[in-house]
Amino acid sequence: MSDEPTELADERVYLAGARAALARMRQQTLATEARGGDAIAAEYLAATLHRRAESLRDDPTGTLFFGRIDQSDPQAGAERWYIGRRHVADQHGDPLVVDWRADVSTAFYRASRAEPMGVTLRRRFGVDRGELTAYEDEHLSDPAEVTGDSRIVASEIERPRVGPMRDIVATIQPEQDEIVRADVATTVCVQGAPGTGKTAVGLHRAAWLLYAFRDRLSRTGVLVIGPNRAFLDHIGAVLPALGEVRVTHTTIEELLESVRVRAVDDSDVAVLKGDPRLAEVLRRAVWSRVREPTEALVVPRGSRKWRVPAHEVRDIVAELRTRGIRYDAARQMLARRLAHAVLLQMERSGDSPDDRVQDAVARSTPVTRYAKSLWPQLDPRHVLFDLLSDPVELARHADGLLDPRERELLLWTQPPRTRGAARWTSADTVLLDEIAALLNRPTSLGHVVLDEAQDLSPMQLRAVGRRCATGSATVLGDIGQGTTPWATDSWAESMTHLGKPEGHLEVLDRGFRVPAAVIEYAARLLPRMAPGLGAPVSVRENPGRLEVRAVGEERLLESLVEVVRKACGEPGSVGVILADDQVPKASTALTAAGLAHLVLGLDHGDTSEHPHQVLVVPARVAKGLEFDRVVVLEPAAIAEAEPDERTGLRRLYVILTRAVTELTVLHTRELPAELADSPDASTAPTHATA
Repeated sequence: MSDEPTELADERVYLAGARAALARMRQQTLATEARGGDAIAAEYLAATLHRRAESLRDDPTGTLFFGRIDQSDPQAGAERWYIGRRHVADQHGDPLVVDWRADVSTAFYRASRAEPMGVTLRRRFGVDRGELTAYEDEHLSDPAEVTGDSRIVASEIERPRVGPMRDIVATIQPEQDEIVRADVATTVCVQGAPGTGKTAVGLHRAAWLLYAFRDRLSRTGVLVIGPNRAFLDHIGAVLPALGEVRVTHTTIEELLESVRVRAVDDSDVAVLKGDPRLAEVLRRAVWSRVREPTEALVVPRGSRKWRVPAHEVRDIVAELRTRGIRYDAARQMLARRLAHAVLLQMERSGDSPDDRVQDAVARSTPVTRYAKSLWPQLDPRHVLFDLLSDPVELARHADGLLDPRERELLLWTQPPRTRGAARWTSADTVLLDEIAALLNRPTSLGHVVLDEAQDLSPMQLRAVGRRCATGSATVLGDIGQGTTPWATDSWAESMTHLGKPEGHLEVLDRGFRVPAAVIEYAARLLPRMAPGLGAPVSVRENPGRLEVRAVGEERLLESLVEVVRKACGEPGSVGVILADDQVPKASTALTAAGLAHLVLGLDHGDTSEHPHQVLVVPARVAKGLEFDRVVVLEPAAIAEAEPDERTGLRRLYVILTRAVTELTVLHTRELPAELADSPDASTAPTHATA
């Protein structure tokens, strides 16, 4: 367009005005005096003003807006909206930039020629270090105009990066936006292939919910659950960048760890402990502790003794057991029910006791002692200890649920001498959480974002479901990336275990981050490891680069150093992914070659403050991460480290799909058969021998 330099100059002037307005908004906030009715109220107000001021801090390396829409409304006339990460207003309160989460911004993401939503023009801006460098226009009201995919969007998606994940507000696609803006009462399950942005969609959904339903969710809370700490570090900057800091991040292990984990289960034992049948075994074990009354309750009061016969107590206990309330709630009600039975006798004798008398009787030693003998207080650790150490106890509660071989698997081969000496496993913590929930109702959050959900066992899903029993969830995962022996093959089953069978399933199969050469190579594993699962499709014009290189065993580390050194000559992150037991040798070789790097899972510290270009990644922590260039060492060793073939191939699939631009596979051993065949011309990887 002939006026492009002038148009771009005008947009730069508008950006400068928006920056000045943001600075004014922040200055007004800082100048506001925190006056409250008392010291506590004043302190709370001061903290609120501080958070508000921090959210208004300008980032000179970014831009306040990334897009613009011009709308034509027959009644309101023409309107123009600039879309950005936060709301910016002028001195009169009129918007200069609207938050990407506002209703009016929906049209920026979803408008099309088929459904323009009143948009006549959509403009996207190219940005470099906070400056507007270019723009692209789509005239949605002009059917004659033909445009391809946005180069600005493609450039932003493929832009090299080092450090944690960035937000994707400038590149959200229509199908992603529909998930992001699903109602707060809707539980959404996203089956997302590698590179489809499912994790970013889940995080942006959390940010949108906090914007649209702030009052509700600020009271009930939002929780993000990820597969490991490396993953949480990787995504940890996204929500703060969107102005949302009151979101808790945790792993499933941290969420459920009520005891110190000091042992590891064999794979078959861990699978059994995650089986949903264990929920009924534990329920039986808990409620079996309620005893049948054999003697009457006798309550001395003054010169008289009041007697509640055993058969009447039996009816009280039976009624409490069938009310559907938690064990401890019923236990606490028992004393009051017994006291009420005593009061009825007092009334029949001509007395007129009031509530104070009933309270006194309920707290009396005879009643509390009697109630405790029938309905004892329980500790989850004691209940589980008895189950895992006593074959008779386990057989009684597992009757009809577990066969003798399964019961033998569950039992400790050498039971600890005391309860305090028990060496609990990670799978045990899930069972302890189930028992604790049988005793007392856990607090339910307003919303839970659960990532890599395909890897959770049914018992783990039940534990997560209890955390959002009265709220909703965003469940993210990919059945093809299941890397635990208990990984699910059915989202319907998983959602049922989560307690959200009504959850809405969305499928994302358009890959924006993983290039075609890489995704098509990795997808060769799908028919064997996840039959029936559709292969993802890369929609990027850039096919990426793929090299599969066979090397001699003596040259493996030398080749690794060579590839990493070359990759470091280009911008962007480099991930070296390999079997866990090979990490020390690879790290030593890189150090000897003078290539600085961070070993995920071993090195500690805030990687966002000191980002490394090169990261050495054990296979077990690679899930959810992405790098511009990935080097995979010895795929066969990665697959064989898992307990079974399916899990091994799925782990390998995850690792092969971590690359955004380039993938290099170095191997000395034979590749899995699915990867050893000659590549199709469409994927165009290079096979070489060194």
